[in-house]
Amino acid sequence: MINKESILSFFREKTHKPLRFKEIVSLMGLSRSEARALKRVLRGMLRSGELIRTRKGLYGLAENMELITGYFEAHKEGYGFVVSEKPGQRDLFIPSRATLAAMDGDRVVVRVENWQKRQGRIIRILERVHTRVAGRFDATRDGCYVKPKNKSIPFDIYISPKHRGGAKNNDTVVAEIINYPSDKRPPSGRVVKVIRKPDEPKAEVEAIIEEFSLPKRFPVIVRDEAKLLRSKQCRDRRKDLTHLPTVTIDGERAKDFDDAVSIQLAEHGYTLWVHIADVGFYVNWDTPIDLEARKRGTSVYFPDRVIPMLPKELSEDLCSLRPRVERPAFTIEMHFDRQGNRVNTKFYPSVIKSDERMTYTSVRKILVDQDRHERQRYDYLLQDFELMGELCSILREKRRKRGSLDFDLPEPEVLLDMQGRPEAIARAERNFAHMIIEEFMIAANEAVAEYLFNLGVPALYRIHEEPDPAKIENVMKLVKPVLKGRNKPEPKKLHKLLEAVKGTDEEEIITYLVLRSMKQARYSPVNVGHFGLASECYTHFTSPIRRYPDLVVHRVLKEVLTKRRFSDKRIKELEELLPDIAFNSSRRERVADEAESEIINAMRMWFMKDKVGDEFEGKIVGVTPYGLRVRLNDFYVEGFLHVSYITDDFYKYDDRTLTLRGKSTGKAFKIGQSLKVRVDRVDMDEREIIFGI
Repeated sequence: MINKESILSFFREKTHKPLRFKEIVSLMGLSRSEARALKRVLRGMLRSGELIRTRKGLYGLAENMELITGYFEAHKEGYGFVVSEKPGQRDLFIPSRATLAAMDGDRVVVRVENWQKRQGRIIRILERVHTRVAGRFDATRDGCYVKPKNKSIPFDIYISPKHRGGAKNNDTVVAEIINYPSDKRPPSGRVVKVIRKPDEPKAEVEAIIEEFSLPKRFPVIVRDEAKLLRSKQCRDRRKDLTHLPTVTIDGERAKDFDDAVSIQLAEHGYTLWVHIADVGFYVNWDTPIDLEARKRGTSVYFPDRVIPMLPKELSEDLCSLRPRVERPAFTIEMHFDRQGNRVNTKFYPSVIKSDERMTYTSVRKILVDQDRHERQRYDYLLQDFELMGELCSILREKRRKRGSLDFDLPEPEVLLDMQGRPEAIARAERNFAHMIIEEFMIAANEAVAEYLFNLGVPALYRIHEEPDPAKIENVMKLVKPVLKGRNKPEPKKLHKLLEAVKGTDEEEIITYLVLRSMKQARYSPVNVGHFGLASECYTHFTSPIRRYPDLVVHRVLKEVLTKRRFSDKRIKELEELLPDIAFNSSRRERVADEAESEIINAMRMWFMKDKVGDEFEGKIVGVTPYGLRVRLNDFYVEGFLHVSYITDDFYKYDDRTLTLRGKSTGKAFKIGQSLKVRVDRVDMDEREIIFGI
């Protein structure tokens, strides 16, 4: 049978050298029809990077040619790194001369040129991820160009006169790439959108949506299909759990409730039910809604709106676990002993009815503040909340002991007035109620991942690989002076380091340095565990309304429970489908994170725009050779103080102590130090606040 497995087996067992197509046909003893099938399979394997075709037309295994397939992470200086598709391999450094003009996020094939230095050269670009680029239109004597806003794209895009689309000099535009860059020529494109200079915050949001090419609306065929789903009945062959006291716990502004929880005290310890919206009941494989959700990958959350993965008919109604309404769910029933060990797990489709739509603030008032009014209001659920708090503390401590990293970095929250203008930017609250939901969702995700992994069926995992030892050693060198004589934790015990700096002025920056030294979590059909959570097996299952991989895992689990075993044909279908879904979902997640971060930056600019000349107290949260990053005490707003603005001395950066130190005075600026600053400028185009001392 001619398939990927038989060809891989042929190359691994029968030959170790590249072969011509006719040689493969002859050695495998194929008929004419089988040779045609071989050609189709070879094309697919070339696209996936498993096989390489040399310039002389010879086919060979990438692994035999010291070639690695992966994703290019570009740096603004032109060089970059390739993250291998094969989990567990260290990143490869790619010098600027060896990038083959690959762009950030491109899927590439790399030839390893120096194993010791982990250095390589990109020899082929398998998949381009950028089709459109936002930037500034620059009209010069030599021609017209678009300078990308994305700093990791280190070249301008040439625009011919017929493709400028009415753009004027210094306009912000979106350019569609016509020809991708190569070693011999720059990229070229056409202007498809001129973005009007925002005159209010709402217009700024629209501009950023255009910059990131985020979808504004659903295609008509998707909207029509969503409207027809209201008639689907949800009680067939489902376990009725409507009698269980059940609650959702979310933020005040949440509209899509995709998880709910129930709990009971049991003889062995605790029984916890985690109910997840059964999106798979409404959305089947390869329907218009499914294909659109797969393309989007994730919902994107802004202060004033959500760009949902699913139409509102589903995300805010049919699939949302709204209070006092029966909803189809997928339930994970977990039994824990008194020490927090999971002793039994069951999975099944269910029908639930949420009793209350709780908020994190309300649950905090009940459990932490012991607020009399709030406890009276929800008196019939008090015992349940107390049990949730108990179990959460046990699970959290158990996870801490196994080495899970707690990245408790503060995040900004933008509060808007009725006109959509930012009236405050505060530090987002993360309280005990957040931790309850976090622990319960982690437990559910682990339970599903372990079940599927032990069965050996194809699935998507949420993986987080171990960091590069050299990067961790660099972090350890940087934090040594901060520990001030205390024992330096072993590099493999990063959780001990985070505990050691807890409560210090440097806690935030060291946590940030540790986070930056680590690889990004991503989706993969290969399970290598989750380093950050110290979990041997992890997946995403608990948010199918807003994350496509969760929906995929739902379907796989439901198929397993229904059929008990997969046919060879079904296994092969999933094995071919899942790598592409993993790649696209990881990429779309990254785009969403970047867009959400850019919106926060833009809102900071609008908030500070009328405060130029005002003075504020702040704290140094970052030190670089170029200056200081300062966060204001009154608002959760950061700005940059350039070293040239500190005029009382010449200052030099000391990377050993993370300080800027004056050559003559010895005066030092360090992380955590208080500082009075003046707002000198708010750069709306670069989205940066410039401070003076």
